[in-house]
Amino acid sequence: MEPKVQNERLKLDYQLVCAARDEGSRKAYADLMASYREPLYLLLLRMTHNTTTASDLTMETFSKAFLQLHRYSPTGTFSSWLFSIGVNTYIDYLRKRKLETVSLNSITRTSENDFIEYQIPSGQPNPEEMMIRMQRDAALKEIVNQLKEPYRQIIELRYYEDLSYEEIAQRMNIPVGTVKVRLNRAKALLSSIVRERGGEI
Repeated sequence: MEPKVQNERLKLDYQLVCAARDEGSRKAYADLMASYREPLYLLLLRMTHNTTTASDLTMETFSKAFLQLHRYSPTGTFSSWLFSIGVNTYIDYLRKRKLETVSLNSITRTSENDFIEYQIPSGQPNPEEMMIRMQRDAALKEIVNQLKEPYRQIIELRYYEDLSYEEIAQRMNIPVGTVKVRLNRAKALLSSIVRERGGEI
């Protein structure tokens, strides 16, 4: 028996998931990717600070998600489920990099033929801390997506692409003063949404 879905966005996503999962519908796969590729990419770009890596991890995340569609339940949003896979994909990427990179400074020679490896603290957050941080970022991105244009765009340009006021003004073809006014309004709207959620992200 299929679960009852109330929210229209959830219902649409679940219909697409069922069509992709049960019928192998290419259009359903394409629609899911079209809806969530950009926000997922922006999340991973913020984590990696590298466009190529973010793009690669985005495609890897979708590949994993599409292979696991049978695990998705409409009790939560598809975006949150997808972003959690993206978080895990990024953590796996970090772990692989650590395994593949051996610093000469992390090797001590004790005799002619023996070496002892030891860990040097990296100053980077551990996987659990990274998971919490990225889950919060994913939740924040979900809230940002609730904003109407042009407020959603201006938040993304400022905080996801890290553009200056002047660069945003050029991108949106508006005066710098308008950028500041819209950004302040966007922040107020975000605060209102967060309060409606009980003050938690």
